[in-house]
Amino acid sequence: MILTAALILDAIFGEPEWLWSRIPHPAVLIGKAIGRADQMFNKGAARKTKGVMFCIVLTLSALIIGGLIQAFGPIVEAIAAAILLAQRSLTDHVRDVANGLRISLASGRVAVARIVGRDTRDMDQPAVARAAIESGAENFGDGVIAPIFWFVVGGLPGMLAYKAVNTADSMIGYRTERHADFGWASARFDDLLNYLPARLTALLIPSASLRWPDWSALKRDAALHRSPNAGWPEAAMAQTLNVALSGPRAYHGTWQDFPWVNGAADRMIGPNQIDRATTLLWRAWAIVLGFSILFTL
Repeated sequence: MILTAALILDAIFGEPEWLWSRIPHPAVLIGKAIGRADQMFNKGAARKTKGVMFCIVLTLSALIIGGLIQAFGPIVEAIAAAILLAQRSLTDHVRDVANGLRISLASGRVAVARIVGRDTRDMDQPAVARAAIESGAENFGDGVIAPIFWFVVGGLPGMLAYKAVNTADSMIGYRTERHADFGWASARFDDLLNYLPARLTALLIPSASLRWPDWSALKRDAALHRSPNAGWPEAAMAQTLNVALSGPRAYHGTWQDFPWVNGAADRMIGPNQIDRATTLLWRAWAIVLGFSILFTL
């Protein structure tokens, strides 16, 4: 019942600007704590060991805080869980890209720059559409399905611990000179926590279109991604929409020749395909809501 309430609250309210412009979002507070730890401990010798210890402390702290919040009762727990879900905000941002492209290519680039880290200045319309769809699929996995999965496993403490580790991965889990050692534990633990949710997401997306995925093709295309998990939702979305995703793109002025996912499918895509992807995300969400309601009966 708590999860059902959280899903509905998130779908209705999302992340209201009037609230989070006045008080810090929990993700912002987690990010500040991670940033502070990065400044304090990511220096000198034994950085990997320090990173392991930090990951353990971060996870235990999130479990304890989640348990304390949970003790205030089911209403508070449902509100807290809704805050940690991202369905409404995710789909709103992806839909904004489609709406922007219908105005102009420049508007589409501005909208997609809010949700991706790649260079957007020279993107054509298909590249903008691909970026939006990829972001939607990947973030549906780690921003919606994974938090739900860990809520089912461990209640609000499990959900908050997942969000803390996932935030750490997004901040320090890069194989750069600075973070290769200190962020190693957070990145590997995030890979572990997302292993099952990513593959569950890859089943949910085609199920939302009333079809069963070509699992061998899905497995092949998922392996093309540099992440062991993010490729699964992306490959499932590409297959379900019958579009090609990923492919070459630029980061920080450097062109990178990433392989195509479902490369034989349609590459000339635009706002209509983004709309279809957004619809699939809401249908997949509805399947999860349906199961949540079913298990409350």
